[in-house]
Amino acid sequence: MATSRVEPGFDHDRTLTARDGSGGLSPDLSRVLVVGKSQINRIVVSRIVERCGLKPVSETPVTAVRILPLIFPGLVILDGGPDNRDCESVMAGIVALRRVSGRDVPAVILLSNRNGSPDSLALAGIVGAVVSKPFTTEQLQPVVERLPKQARSESLR
Repeated sequence: MATSRVEPGFDHDRTLTARDGSGGLSPDLSRVLVVGKSQINRIVVSRIVERCGLKPVSETPVTAVRILPLIFPGLVILDGGPDNRDCESVMAGIVALRRVSGRDVPAVILLSNRNGSPDSLALAGIVGAVVSKPFTTEQLQPVVERLPKQARSESLR
């Protein structure tokens, strides 16, 4: 089960200066940052992430800002809340990681109360998939499985 803290044995010294062989950041494609104000929603999403064989790290939007560069996940799942703005504070960190790494990683899934795309929000151009709430495992799990696979294939090019 995911907790709101990074698990024991985690490399706390990993920073934006950690590099892979190509000179960019090396994301942990097995790790998923689940961000949202609702603890219940974070737990449900974390369980779905675990079913996909990935390692969730569950955080509130406030703590996610600090944790994001330390763990550099392959995927971030944002619970947008009632107006899709609950996680806007995390977006700058995602953009910074993408800029430094030179790739569209971490991939981003937005859990939205609204149908359609996040085009009118600060999230436009960053979100790879939108899953409408209320969601089911059958709706979210394929998206959680697909985006990290796309990131892996992109890193092999």
